[in-house]
Amino acid sequence: MPTYEYECGACGHRFEKFQPITAKAIRKCPACGKMKVRRLLGTGGAVLFKGPGFYATDYRSASYKKAAKKEKDSAASASKSVKEKKGTSGLPEKAHGRGGASGKGGE
Repeated sequence: MPTYEYECGACGHRFEKFQPITAKAIRKCPACGKMKVRRLLGTGGAVLFKGPGFYATDYRSASYKKAAKKEKDSAASASKSVKEKKGTSGLPEKAHGRGGASGKGGE
């Protein structure tokens, strides 16, 4: 539903009203009570996507997408180099040995 702007020709009172498109224009001024109100031509509003299924990131600019991809790629390569240093399981190499310092070996 759009927001319409109104102005009273008698007292100059200006106000906005949130109305359905099918609603009739207001004629009576809420400030002075005279039947001199007229609907003004407003600037209109932007299209707003509200509700589930719409996200602020759905319509990003190309430059934003390019910067985000570059950041994601650099983070992935940094993560990959950390995993290579730790070994295949992601644990330090020392933890792979058998027995170890637990004291429960074959003594």
